[in-house]
Amino acid sequence: MTDKHPKILYGKTGVLLVNLGTPNSTGWLDIRKYLKEFLSDRRVIEVNPFLWKIILNLFILNFRPSKTAEAYKKIWMKKENMSPLRYYTLKQSEKLNNKIGNKEILIDYAMRYGQPSIKNQINKLKAEGCEKLIILPLYPQYAAATTATVCDEVYRTLIKMRWQPSLQIIPHYESNPLYIKGLVNSLEKKVSEIKWKPDLIIASYHGIPQIYFDKGDPYQCYCQKTTRLISEKFNKIPIKTTFQSRFGPQKWLQPYTDKTFESLPDENIKNILVICPGFSSDCVETLEEINIQGREAFINSGGKNFDAVPCLNDSEDHIVLFEDLIKKYLVLK
Repeated sequence: MTDKHPKILYGKTGVLLVNLGTPNSTGWLDIRKYLKEFLSDRRVIEVNPFLWKIILNLFILNFRPSKTAEAYKKIWMKKENMSPLRYYTLKQSEKLNNKIGNKEILIDYAMRYGQPSIKNQINKLKAEGCEKLIILPLYPQYAAATTATVCDEVYRTLIKMRWQPSLQIIPHYESNPLYIKGLVNSLEKKVSEIKWKPDLIIASYHGIPQIYFDKGDPYQCYCQKTTRLISEKFNKIPIKTTFQSRFGPQKWLQPYTDKTFESLPDENIKNILVICPGFSSDCVETLEEINIQGREAFINSGGKNFDAVPCLNDSEDHIVLFEDLIKKYLVLK
């Protein structure tokens, strides 16, 4: 009987880096498919599901893909034929694999929305013999619409497995000393490169609706904590926290990044540097929304100098941070 038993791989640990997601191309259909998956998530849009389904399918998915496609076209990596977010997440997994990966520790990446999906990647790691899974959501500051929805999708995948691997999801890391060090180093590097001194540094985080915070989401507190810790290490220039990427008519976390850009020149603040600590990879929100739209709004409002600090991306500081976060859950022989 034992000779007929199918061969089963075992004894390995799978590490999965999970980012938000990206369309496969700048084409209208690919953008629409991505937006539909993203905006259908009940964690992201907490409104009446019946009403939202009508609004989403009748209006948003018919009109918004063209606008979103134009934004992606401005930042799309043509040589690699992928978005910066996919490129840097891929590079992060490759560099981390070079540091800690081996025959028993498999490193890969997934996207919450789009490809490669969490479901496919978990099933792939399981088939390769991973009895233990370590999931690292690439969101330093916890929010229900980011970290929690990654967890939801992981759990949905495991629910359908007869033989489940053990699971560890690495929590938020907004105050990890290596994370703060990486951000401070990136600030110092940028300040040393520019030929002017910023009057102010804007720390811009992705926003969430105010009502989510009122219901108990801790996200804003974690963002403020990260800014405070950066300021304690980098106190040469004042730092102000703002929130970007609001969507729809409801009130979101304030102050708004775009409105701040427009008002600063009137306050005689005409030289600013922007850092986006909540994004683990440069993406359409940092490259197009901040460094193109934001720059234009600030200069048109009377600003003089504007620059943006790259995200930590696949820098050595970032890979060292990931190694530190993951190694706590590895059984090293």
